[in-house]
Amino acid sequence: MKREIIITGDGSSTIHIPEWNEQYHSKHGALQEAKHVFINTGLIPYINDTNKTEISILEIGFGTGLNALVTWEEASAQNISIKYTGVEAYPVAKEEVEKLNFIEVLKDPKAEFFFKDIHSSQWEVEMEITAGFKLTKQKKFFQDIEDQKMYDLIYFDAFGARVQPELWSVQIFSKMYNALKTNGVLVTYAAKGSVRRAMLEVGFVVERLPGPPGKREMLRATKKLEI
Repeated sequence: MKREIIITGDGSSTIHIPEWNEQYHSKHGALQEAKHVFINTGLIPYINDTNKTEISILEIGFGTGLNALVTWEEASAQNISIKYTGVEAYPVAKEEVEKLNFIEVLKDPKAEFFFKDIHSSQWEVEMEITAGFKLTKQKKFFQDIEDQKMYDLIYFDAFGARVQPELWSVQIFSKMYNALKTNGVLVTYAAKGSVRRAMLEVGFVVERLPGPPGKREMLRATKKLEI
């Protein structure tokens, strides 16, 4: 499938798949979307609600590494340790990574080394990228995830339900529910009614929240205390 690098609304780049008319990030702003959905609506509220200083995160769709990058920035600023697992069935090619302009847009010289290291790190092995940030990249299909009560936070960043509806199913969200610790949180850019219903069916408490630029709403789902 053909893939091309495009510039999104906030000046940051993403990968576009013409055949699907689908992008790895929002065409309205890749960086804005990542920060709004996963940091401002996911990581920061979780830190504030729990006061935890060590947080385990599962990312569904490691992709370009942008979500890991902005997580590292925020965690560094708040002096939080992160154990990050990124699942990706089809890793982004080295040539594509080199064309992404996230470092240029962020204007953070330390971010360049971090970004290079997360993409050059081994797969299937936990790697300490920097002090306080451990990364495990797993090359597998989301359907093959069998983790149990391992994560505080899930970034659900799969391709949209329009092109891959099977990734937004009861089966997948059941796996996400099982992978979270009690009171763990899943955040996603999606807001479709079918997605919300699938989350509710497996036991999540679901909130509709304001979405990133270009989207009216997004979803946040919490695995409440099991009785």
